[in-house]
Amino acid sequence: MSDREPTVIGDSGSGWTVAAILLIVVIVGGFILYASGYLGDRDVNIDVSLPKVQALEPVTK
Repeated sequence: MSDREPTVIGDSGSGWTVAAILLIVVIVGGFILYASGYLGDRDVNIDVSLPKVQALEPVTK
């Protein structure tokens, strides 16, 4: 048996670098989506037209 030190895999900061890049991409993408609706023509209204409902007439016999 050899008396060497155990090898540590993944001790570099590459995982944190990838996480930071993904976080920046998500933040920038969210800002772009927010800015396109808010700073653009600011027309973010949704018009909903409901059908006209008529009340039933009472039945008389």
